[in-house]
Amino acid sequence: MTYKKRIALLVLIDSLIVLTSIFFSYYLLIPASNPFSLVLIVSSIILLLSHHFFAYRYSIYKRVWQYSSMSELTAIIKAVTFSVAIAAIAQFVIIGTFYTRTLIITWMLHILLIGGSRFAWRMYRDTYIKPNPNQKRALIIGAGAAGTSVVRELRQKQSSELQPVGFIDDDFTKHNLEVMNIPVLGGVKHIESIVKENQIEHIIIAIPSLSKKELQRIYSECAKTSAKTKILPFLEDIMTGRLEVSQIREVQVEDLLGRDPVELDMASISEKLKSKTILVTGAGGSIGSEICRQVCKFKPERLVLLGHGENSIYTIDMELRKLYAQEIDIIPIIADVQDRKRIFDVVSEYRPSVIYHAAAHKHVPLMEINPMEAVKNNIFGTKNVAEAAHEFSVKNFVLVSTDKAVNPPNVMGATKRFAEMIIQNLAKKSETKFAAVRFGNVLGSRGSVIPLFKKQIEAGGPVTVTHPDMTRYFMTIPEASRLVIQAGALASGGEVFVLDMGEPVKIVDLAKNVIRLSGYTEDEIKINFSGIRPGEKLFEELLNEDEIQSEKVFPKIYVGKATPISQYELDFTIGKLLAMNNIEMVDTLIGVANRKIVGSLVVGQRSS
Repeated sequence: MTYKKRIALLVLIDSLIVLTSIFFSYYLLIPASNPFSLVLIVSSIILLLSHHFFAYRYSIYKRVWQYSSMSELTAIIKAVTFSVAIAAIAQFVIIGTFYTRTLIITWMLHILLIGGSRFAWRMYRDTYIKPNPNQKRALIIGAGAAGTSVVRELRQKQSSELQPVGFIDDDFTKHNLEVMNIPVLGGVKHIESIVKENQIEHIIIAIPSLSKKELQRIYSECAKTSAKTKILPFLEDIMTGRLEVSQIREVQVEDLLGRDPVELDMASISEKLKSKTILVTGAGGSIGSEICRQVCKFKPERLVLLGHGENSIYTIDMELRKLYAQEIDIIPIIADVQDRKRIFDVVSEYRPSVIYHAAAHKHVPLMEINPMEAVKNNIFGTKNVAEAAHEFSVKNFVLVSTDKAVNPPNVMGATKRFAEMIIQNLAKKSETKFAAVRFGNVLGSRGSVIPLFKKQIEAGGPVTVTHPDMTRYFMTIPEASRLVIQAGALASGGEVFVLDMGEPVKIVDLAKNVIRLSGYTEDEIKINFSGIRPGEKLFEELLNEDEIQSEKVFPKIYVGKATPISQYELDFTIGKLLAMNNIEMVDTLIGVANRKIVGSLVVGQRSS
């Protein structure tokens, strides 16, 4: 039926209902009354016109009544009440009073017949129109507002592949009751048995306010079944507008390993960033690009995106321009941090207030094979950017460091510890507030183990893990980036901030989660252990024993007591590195980073 025909039919039906209501009420209470009396005719006309006006005002003719709910019933009550009130005023104007009982009965009949006519189609649809037999049976976790929204959404879509058959909710007062004609079958601990008894094929977790620990608990129960598990967006994603409540998605490993977001000190960060020039090195990388996204929320005047790879810088430049081109001057710069003159020229030209130095080589096994590249990029690159910040009086400089800088057995970790020492020494003599921020692995970054696992699963397996006891700290890229920005706002000069990474995760457990989330069992996708690679440790640390400081300066942020070597020792070691062969370089890097051979090196040089 076309829109115009549908409106015409509803107007005709409503007109008959309005006239029937008022004439029947008069006949019921005043059977001897003249049906063509002036009062009755005028009241009928006024009531009819008022009804159509208020029906239009409350969009009664535009609603899809097969999915009617309380909001539709409320609209009907408002339209009818106002219509009868107008008719009562008309009666008072004509005869100086109004027929109270007649109008009350008219009001009741009006609501009953209008509502009945609208809800009749929904009753017919729910009773006689059977669901698609090919639909898959779905269990909804959460019998609250979000859960009922999911049920309504699935019912409205005739093409939906899912048929909701039950709710799960830990509120025992809802157990054995029905929500939207769907039973609440039990709590989370009953998921496994309920899935088997009801032949459930899909589970939807419909609690946007769920904490990460609660999600882990619920998912562990869902993982015991063969049903596919999906989830609604988290409250943070809904509030920021990234996703809508109805956007059901697959559960991701980041959901299970991430932590609840920390509230930032918006005032202190805004003071550092708003209306300022900010420079981010490594701006095309995983962490650097996310720092850029987070910084843009604080409305800097200018954001300088500096990176060596033109494709990655182009990508983040286009992304940010699309969102912030009218508010922020975004400047893409292709430059290598190893090019000292170029770095000094950039800092001199744009005079940033804050520099976030995220450019680095981070891949442990690759840097074991290419130690010179790690030295040039991580040590000399950091030295160039930091000294440029000092030279041109940049207010804040934040080095993105790593947990691998603690007791490093590998080149990458050792070069990052050197980078920390460089800024710690500069902090002693500079007006620039230098700080480093250490954290562990980030989920979803380039080079992360999760994309590798997914590729191996797509190829049919096996998934390779280096060692069954290998553990790592993990956090999401947005969380790490936000805490880097917060730590920078807290810096007073020379600190090594350490992010609270939570509990370490076994890589083999991570692999099992990725396998399950991909819809396979461990019998279908095997896990092979390939052995520890060069430079790797079984576990990572965030601080040395002598660096541990128990108090947090901010939720999830500690300050380590890392002490630098002297400027003379640092300069001497850096000056010797490029003249060494690879073996000597590796031994020196690791020895100095672990504070084991610095003194002997310097003493040997002085005695010679």
